[in-house]
Amino acid sequence: MILSNFNICLSAQCDVTQWKSDSPVPRAELLRHIPGMHGLYCLLTDKIDAGVLDAAGPSLKVLSTMSVGYDHISLDEVKKRNIPLGYTPDVLTDATAELTVALLLSVSRRLMEAADQVRNGGWGTWSPLWMCGVGLSNSTVGIVGLGRIGMAVAQRLKPFGVKKFLYTNRNPRSDAGVLPAEYVSLDVLLNQSDFVIVCCALTPETHGLFNMDTFSKMKSSAIFINTSRGPLVNQDDLLDALESGTIRAAGLDVTTPEPIPTDHPLLELENCVVLPHIGSATESTRIDMAVLAARNLLAGLKGEKLPSEVQL
Repeated sequence: MILSNFNICLSAQCDVTQWKSDSPVPRAELLRHIPGMHGLYCLLTDKIDAGVLDAAGPSLKVLSTMSVGYDHISLDEVKKRNIPLGYTPDVLTDATAELTVALLLSVSRRLMEAADQVRNGGWGTWSPLWMCGVGLSNSTVGIVGLGRIGMAVAQRLKPFGVKKFLYTNRNPRSDAGVLPAEYVSLDVLLNQSDFVIVCCALTPETHGLFNMDTFSKMKSSAIFINTSRGPLVNQDDLLDALESGTIRAAGLDVTTPEPIPTDHPLLELENCVVLPHIGSATESTRIDMAVLAARNLLAGLKGEKLPSEVQL
């Protein structure tokens, strides 16, 4: 068994080989240690593809990722080998929803800009329009992907006085009426929303979904928020949209690549806030994720049903 990066004690029940570093395990190290292992505990920074699975060989009984997303894992290859795959949904829903709201408020109320003004001496006498942002009251919020996290985000935004929630999914959600939220096409959502929040999974269909064509359908006053996965967004097109005024501002907790280079032009823009993928970063959430991933792994090693298994 290989545990990459996260220190969790499983040695009482099995022999453990662990990558003891906060940096991702190098592929060469993973390939060197994986042969003959019975289980693999990985993070979203670990690419698990045919090469890794071939190196593991037939002894591999279970895969467990400490993440709710699993786009770093070749699902076709896992399914071909009939290996159960565990993941960690639900336990990070609240933390990610909280961070999404915090990021939205930071962008809409220009909090990062304002804090910089305090530090660099730009705070002078009071001025009526200085550092003015936009509020949520009477706004229309569009959520792309009204799953667990999308619903949790909407529920937290509702008390701010949002006038209307729109959402787009593969299919309408039966309980969306509790918000209430209206199921619409992506084009309608983009055209009508003051805030566009991305909460959908990364799939071949959603890869690069947000590009210049998409941004051009949004209001010029719209604010774009992505706390899902970086590859959902064409960052060059986002940069153009922000610089040209096609949209007002953006907040990102995910980028491509991660970490984003410190000289990336997005980081030079005052109307773009970029965070280092900290959506689930509360101490209790990360512990819960680690424990659930371990439980998934142990269940698979015992030949039992995984507590949280990806349906392949």
